[in-house]
Amino acid sequence: MGVRSNYVASKYAAEQMVKQKSGLIVNLSFFGGQRYFNNVAYGVCKATVDRMSKDMANELKAYGVTVVSLYPGNVSTEGMVELAKYNKAVDLTKMESPQFVGRCIAALAEDEQRIRETGEILITAELAGQYGFTDIDGSQPESLRALLWEV
Repeated sequence: MGVRSNYVASKYAAEQMVKQKSGLIVNLSFFGGQRYFNNVAYGVCKATVDRMSKDMANELKAYGVTVVSLYPGNVSTEGMVELAKYNKAVDLTKMESPQFVGRCIAALAEDEQRIRETGEILITAELAGQYGFTDIDGSQPESLRALLWEV
């Protein structure tokens, strides 16, 4: 689920970024860090990734290193494509491509003012609107921000 791998990768990356006085660490998370989603272990993991990002941002900002949590929408991974074969409720046409998530990270990396986002939770669809890019098929995925307030 990502806590240990995010921490270890960030630790080693941060050492290099501090030396160069710039960098970007993006920890992928999901709305389960803010509200119940799937199960307790999933929620605790995502909440921990979000908190880790916020705390790292606090410690690394002085060194010009931006740290964020990034929330993609539903992503058409190989697993979701396979699931869609057996579950008609899985609509791949409403999902983000893995490349869309990459475009978000690339846009942040190119933004010379990205430090303003440090410590924040960012949503892929909203970043696409902010930076003016689309998914690989030209679509503009919808933000799932409403998941933050659903009960």
